[in-house]
Amino acid sequence: MRAALDAFEVNLQRVRDLHAIRASFEGQVAPTVDLSDLLRAEVVLAVSALDHFVHELARLGMLECWSGTRACTDAFNRFNLPLSVSSAIQRGATAATVLDNEIRAKHGFQTFQHPDKIADAVRLFSDVRLWDAVSTQLGEEPRSVKGSLVLIVERRNKIAHEADIDPSYPGQRWPIDVSLVEGMFSRIDAIAHAIFAVSA
Repeated sequence: MRAALDAFEVNLQRVRDLHAIRASFEGQVAPTVDLSDLLRAEVVLAVSALDHFVHELARLGMLECWSGTRACTDAFNRFNLPLSVSSAIQRGATAATVLDNEIRAKHGFQTFQHPDKIADAVRLFSDVRLWDAVSTQLGEEPRSVKGSLVLIVERRNKIAHEADIDPSYPGQRWPIDVSLVEGMFSRIDAIAHAIFAVSA
């Protein structure tokens, strides 16, 4: 399970490295050069780091359920597998390898960014009441933790799907600045570590 958190830390560090590169350019380019799209890219990549973390945490947790090193949850027991899985096992593939591939295939088209989707993913390997436990870990109310994550994901979606355009002012992008983006990094980092602490 630690591998999921390690991958998250590497991915978030890559985003922070990009942030540092942007900061170094800021002092070297003319004020007319707009570097705000680098901040927007950083938001997308930071949310991607969280999404990948939850994918990996769920996959590894489910494999632990399968191997018997972790108690199976109701959600794990309801996880649907196609009949081709049994034929793959009959042909000599190990059950763990087949399950790993099926988890990757089923989850490959899903995003685990929104609090409800993250909780669904965690339920596949843990019975923890995720957002209550994460909120306790962070010393906040569940509504505050989930609400802050929803705002980050909504902004990521505006950037990724709407070019961050403010529909009230066609051609104008929503404002973004360094402190906003750094706050998002910190929040995502704290939430990911809390999820790991309460569920792994």
